Amino acid sequence: MIKRREFLQQSSLLALMASFPASVADSSFKMGYSAITWGGKDEQAILDIASLGFKGIQLRANSYTKYKDNPQDLKALLDVSKLQLVMFSSGNVEIDPAKVPASIEQHVNHAKFVKALGGNSIQLTNSLRKKGENPSQGDLLKLAEVMNEIGKRTKEVGVQATYHNHMNQFGETPEEVDTLVKNMNPDYLRLLLDVAHYHQGGGKPADAVLKYKDVIHSFHIKDVESPIKGQETNPASYKFVELGQGVVDMKGIFTNIRKIKFKGWAIVELDGVPDKAKTPLQCGTISRDFLRDSINYKFV
Repeated sequence: MIKRREFLQQSSLLALMASFPASVADSSFKMGYSAITWGGKDEQAILDIASLGFKGIQLRANSYTKYKDNPQDLKALLDVSKLQLVMFSSGNVEIDPAKVPASIEQHVNHAKFVKALGGNSIQLTNSLRKKGENPSQGDLLKLAEVMNEIGKRTKEVGVQATYHNHMNQFGETPEEVDTLVKNMNPDYLRLLLDVAHYHQGGGKPADAVLKYKDVIHSFHIKDVESPIKGQETNPASYKFVELGQGVVDMKGIFTNIRKIKFKGWAIVELDGVPDKAKTPLQCGTISRDFLRDSINYKFV
């Protein structure tokens, strides 16, 4: 783990490390980056993401476990690197009546933690899908109901709850996403649209940008290789890759993000390093360069 003194020393070199200093450039939306690729090494993720020129970061629930009793220490690390906490992965939502109260409390506690870090948004997911089974309409409605209640409770803390569509969960397919969105209470719950999961689930994410423009809070900007090279006989195979290295229609997505005059955060996410010979920083550099060169996002 990086010691505080070492962290501060490295942070002082960020200006020299960064070819493109931190920015929220572009006339509308802002670009952030998720720490998930660093596998829990959040201190290093903070340094690397700042060096790449992003001003926003998404952290995961592991940081709550580590810093819940001293959030000011984590906030100091973010502040010195000039990073804003723009999203927090709060974990799964339960719909079993016996588990719902504890699930709600988990997310409210995370929201309080996020508020202490200067953030204002949490991400909700679920792990309720059983292999080979599709959720019933009733299950989807119950999930929306519980997420709405979580959003109501976190709003009291000053934190926006968002639903994150995801493969192998309720909300895998465009139809399931649509059911959940239609049953969201927009006063309490908004959509975090993950473009790669939406693509892999059978949808067209560029179209979803337009369809859900009134309820979208933020984006996960992610690419996917599908099928995996060398596994073409298994058309369902996939893995997440750096931006521009997969099959997601990134140009169409960003064209529509600009068309709707989106003003929020688009967060680059890569679940893990797809090529073990690379580092998370190298993967981030590939995605940053794609945004700059192919999407014309101006880092200044």
